[in-house]
Amino acid sequence: MWLYLCDNSTRQNLLAKFRLHFEESVDLRIDGLRPEFANLLNDGVARVADVTGETPRKGLADEIGEATVEVWRDIQILVSFVGELGAGLAYAALHPSSVRWRDAMSVAEAAGVNALPIVALVSFLMGLIMAFQAAVPLRQFGAQLFIANLIGLSILRELGPLMTAIILAGRSGSAFAAELGTMKVREEIDALKTMGLDPVRFLIVTRVVAAVGMTPLLTIFADLVGLIGGAVVMLSLGFPLITYFHQIQYDVSYRSIVGGRVKSFAFGILVAGIGCLRGLQTGTGATAVGQSTTSAVVSGIILIAITDGIFSVVYYYLGV
Repeated sequence: MWLYLCDNSTRQNLLAKFRLHFEESVDLRIDGLRPEFANLLNDGVARVADVTGETPRKGLADEIGEATVEVWRDIQILVSFVGELGAGLAYAALHPSSVRWRDAMSVAEAAGVNALPIVALVSFLMGLIMAFQAAVPLRQFGAQLFIANLIGLSILRELGPLMTAIILAGRSGSAFAAELGTMKVREEIDALKTMGLDPVRFLIVTRVVAAVGMTPLLTIFADLVGLIGGAVVMLSLGFPLITYFHQIQYDVSYRSIVGGRVKSFAFGILVAGIGCLRGLQTGTGATAVGQSTTSAVVSGIILIAITDGIFSVVYYYLGV
């Protein structure tokens, strides 16, 4: 009777302490709770454990071992996810009608069209800053005309795809992780599996297709805006606009342009894939979605940097 008259917070703390006390000596399990009550009880247990429990100090060997095991498990999960995603994309390519194109267009609008302002701002400032920075040393040799060559090669081949991918990792990849993480916490993904629907084909393929379709287009837009930023600096230095674009035309080859597009295609798959993976890995608790979102951004940027380095080495040996 007293427990019934208590408020929710007191009742939650009492049940949490009761569970922690008896779990040490007996195999205690509480069944039959509604999901929202079970989440409240788990949150109470975690809070009480943080307040009353003492975490034993771990040695250096223990921390290194746990980190190694965690990295190895993460690699296994990543390889498994790549296989599932590849199978889902292959099935979508063979059966285009199975793709939910309306949802894919909605994701493309949110991830691509709505990202145009921030991509334009960053790309314009990047071209502007690089041109001003290059003007200082080139002025000593009277070679300020070659600023156009530097801007054309760096923007079209490297910085355009890279900066676009980083922006999408922080904007769209985190959104994918938050959306899927919220669905995971609410057990909506488990409901899809219960209904016989594959979450990878039903949720992830549409997001990956949308990201892969929009990333090269955003990269082209970023390249053009970055060249405009460099053109502003060249005009301020007294060079005519036609000279600037002739320098870019003579120095930049189609191989550099195609190489940048291939990078953007790979970066789009990475951003969408790692965002969806971290969303599916979301645990329980109030901070689970935030942790998944942070992990998606960090992992996405790291993988983008590693992939860009691999592309640079491959392009060097191919002479691209």
